[in-house]
Amino acid sequence: MPVRTCIGCRQRTMKRELLRVTAGSDANGLTAVVPDPDGTAPGRGAHLHPTAECYDLAVRRKAFTRALRAGKGLSTAPVGDYLDSRAVRP
Repeated sequence: MPVRTCIGCRQRTMKRELLRVTAGSDANGLTAVVPDPDGTAPGRGAHLHPTAECYDLAVRRKAFTRALRAGKGLSTAPVGDYLDSRAVRP
């Protein structure tokens, strides 16, 4: 199985356990980081554990723009919304 590094916590993990994200467009047509759960979107991708902790670390470290080699002003809201929608509610 392929191994990838989480851009949030920097731990190496099996690819199937991580969420792939790519640079794309949000609902308003602005450039944003978008989730690619199937891993089929074209272009450069980055991998992230599908947890709020790793997402917060990646945002704080500005890892999305660096990993995707994108310019400044890249919105990460679509990934945050995706993780919130998948969160297990008690």
